[in-house]
Amino acid sequence: MPHRLHLSKDKKLKKIIEGQEPYVLQRKKNICLDLCYSIMSQQLSIKVAAVFHQRFLALYNNKTPSNIQIANTKFETLRGIGLSNAKANYVLNVARFFIEEKITDGTLYKMSNEAIINYLTRIKGVGQWTAEMVLMFSLGREDVFPMDDLGIQQAMCKLYKIETSDKKKRKEAMLVIAEKWIPYRTYASRYLWGWKDNS
Repeated sequence: MPHRLHLSKDKKLKKIIEGQEPYVLQRKKNICLDLCYSIMSQQLSIKVAAVFHQRFLALYNNKTPSNIQIANTKFETLRGIGLSNAKANYVLNVARFFIEEKITDGTLYKMSNEAIINYLTRIKGVGQWTAEMVLMFSLGREDVFPMDDLGIQQAMCKLYKIETSDKKKRKEAMLVIAEKWIPYRTYASRYLWGWKDNS
């Protein structure tokens, strides 16, 4: 796989790649729903996030809801499945934005990474990190580096012995290292997450 060959030029990254299965990126359908899931999953473990996804789908008889169905869901109903006030509002904001802007998956597929981040962060509740997760996990973009992700920061500081006390210097060091991974920074991030979770 070209990405493994390229990333293996980084000797430290190569060691952690060799212990993991190759990642395959996928382009998903129904980006609006995926973005709602991403909001629900923030600051939760994978297991807990999966519970929220199941409860959410149960509201629609375990069928994939349309953007209109999500937008028409009562705030109290979303609170009832355990979402916080903020998350319940953000989920509704996403569905309404997709309807008002008439966004289709095709629209997003055609846009650049930067344009998508600028566009989606107009939605209250969607920040840079959430938009980056959509790029990586929903749109299958190969070269996304979520520098503000805590897991990525912890993994890189540990693997590359980066000094963590000075935030500015830490970011600069991370950017210099990640520069070598272009155009496959999404894959590098996935391997870093995998290594962190298993080490």
